[in-house]
Amino acid sequence: MPILPPEPDCFPDNLFAQPESSQSRWWLLYTRTRQEKMVMRRLREVEVGHYGPMIPNRTRSPAGRIRTSYVPLFSTYVFLRGGEEERHAAICTGCVLKAAEILDVEQLLADLEQVQSLIELGVPLTVESRLQAGTKVRVRNGSFQGYEGTVIRRENETRLLVAVQFMEQGVSVKLEDCQLETIG
Repeated sequence: MPILPPEPDCFPDNLFAQPESSQSRWWLLYTRTRQEKMVMRRLREVEVGHYGPMIPNRTRSPAGRIRTSYVPLFSTYVFLRGGEEERHAAICTGCVLKAAEILDVEQLLADLEQVQSLIELGVPLTVESRLQAGTKVRVRNGSFQGYEGTVIRRENETRLLVAVQFMEQGVSVKLEDCQLETIG
């Protein structure tokens, strides 16, 4: 049982499917610590398009119960779609420290759609704080077939890193080498 029910992390629900998403300006909002949900609530109230991926975090209480909370995948970051007015509305929430314009919108949308799809699959994701140089790959089979990313190796396991490149962060999924093929 969750501590609180999950809140929407994307507004509108079909944000990435809307044609204006690829034609609009996008911003990376750097929020105050633990203020991502507050920013998203306030942006939802004024109907400004945004995305702040949330994932379940399961912990065990001292009494042995499993508690589920929903935490940001990228701590202190929210993505905002819109122009100067929308950016100003976000900054006026009092929860945003900085807003940086994203120049490669097409790449951003592709990255965020992959991240959203991985979250919807319900697989455990690990945030990778810094991107490492590696081999570009595509998953050949399994439930992740068609995903592209960069391979990183850690402690004798292979992980596919789905990068959100301009942030120098991403998420990773554990895969077997036989599931991957090199690209590029």
